Amino acid sequence: MNSLMNAVIGCYLLGAAGYMFFLFRQKPHWNQSGLYLMIAGFLLHTLVIGYGFVISGQLPVHNLRETLSFAAWIFAGLFIGFQYQFQLKILGVLAAPLAALTMIVASLLSSEPVQTKTLFNSLWFFSHIIAVFLGDAAFALASGLGILYLIQERTIKKKKRGFFFKRLPSLERIDATGYACIVLGFTMLTIGLITGFAYAKSIWGRFWSWDPKEIWSGIAWLLYAALLHGRISMGWRGRKAAIMSIIGFAVLMFTFFGVNFMLQGHHGEFTKW
Repeated sequence: MNSLMNAVIGCYLLGAAGYMFFLFRQKPHWNQSGLYLMIAGFLLHTLVIGYGFVISGQLPVHNLRETLSFAAWIFAGLFIGFQYQFQLKILGVLAAPLAALTMIVASLLSSEPVQTKTLFNSLWFFSHIIAVFLGDAAFALASGLGILYLIQERTIKKKKRGFFFKRLPSLERIDATGYACIVLGFTMLTIGLITGFAYAKSIWGRFWSWDPKEIWSGIAWLLYAALLHGRISMGWRGRKAAIMSIIGFAVLMFTFFGVNFMLQGHHGEFTKW
């Protein structure tokens, strides 16, 4: 299994290299190579995830190694889908390296067999994990697009047709794609929270227990809800939306890493070394 995981990392790294070559050389075949390598890596990664599921009979998210691998798999798959839907070639320059880096970190963590627990055997748990990770992946893409928006906006304001101006899409296209990511992410996060509440009720007998992860997930949800509300009712677009998408993802990263490592709660089960 380690050799298969190394193959996944290799594909993601080569995919990232392909997109980097495309960034500098602007040759279509480099973009195609990057995408095909990401698809190959995703298919191999699916075998890794499938093997973990067959062995344990549960989603392979029992420790930090498996959780990061699962997150990278969801992210890579969502990126490929968005690539075909929106044809935003430059997004691979950010997405492919992130997928590769996440897998590299996961490979360095302990691979000791984990003790599966009955609390993982729940349809609510399955739905909660899938929805939350899909939401996080969409928000990650939105954050990357927010960064690209700020770069392109700064380039335009300088009135110089420099390196990034010729390589990045229009501000309108970046903003529209980022909005699509936010809508998908918010929808998935909402479903994730609802299924999480139902799961908590079935396991611990209450919908809400003031767990740190619950609190910070609620904060992230409110932040993205404010962003969507502002966009719909007050026309928040462009720079403001880009900055808020970056801040929102930073909050999500703290929710995933900071809360689990710095605070005590139910979700520490999934980030054990």
